[in-house]
Amino acid sequence: MAAQPEQQPQQQQQQPPAGAPQEPAEGKAVWQGTSAEHAQQMVDKATQRNPMVKFMLDKMAEAGCGVGKEFIQIENCTAEVGGGFRPPDGVVICHNHLSSQEEINHALTHELVHAYDHCRASNLDWTNCQHHACSEIRAAMLSGDCDFKMELLRGNVALRGQFQKCVRRRAELSVSMNPHCSRGRMAAAAVDAVFDRCFADTAPFDRIP
Repeated sequence: MAAQPEQQPQQQQQQPPAGAPQEPAEGKAVWQGTSAEHAQQMVDKATQRNPMVKFMLDKMAEAGCGVGKEFIQIENCTAEVGGGFRPPDGVVICHNHLSSQEEINHALTHELVHAYDHCRASNLDWTNCQHHACSEIRAAMLSGDCDFKMELLRGNVALRGQFQKCVRRRAELSVSMNPHCSRGRMAAAAVDAVFDRCFADTAPFDRIP
């Protein structure tokens, strides 16, 4: 059983700026977390051994955005998210919401896709709903968020088209958390507008992993 989150003193926590991408909860009635120390150990293991995480870090370096250990921060998060990307500072992993190595691997890969997009696109504006939607589509598609096992755990199983349905759903959910895109159907419209183009963009992978 995973360790319970640490009881930490109340303190003002640095929040992502408006529009910063975050990975939302989905299909979790109760968050299970671990200690900050254990989360750091799992992050270190992922950056040293996980092929997807290592690949993304290598590709960021090739794109001119090499990062150090301080780029990935472990935090106790108040929002119901597993992690986030806080441009330009780096990736946040929420230790009180993630408890397994697999969850850490997925969260890191997801957020590193955002970091890669932020690196390669000089005009990326996270307050622009379509810009944000494109990166969320790519992150959901490339990180393993929509693998069959992940969808099965969420209770989402269909014989045809489940992967694309998942990518759309996850992207829309994430974009809807952006205060610039939260009204009405703004998130859904943004995802619809860019879906085909961004779903076809698998960089830095040759194809969907």
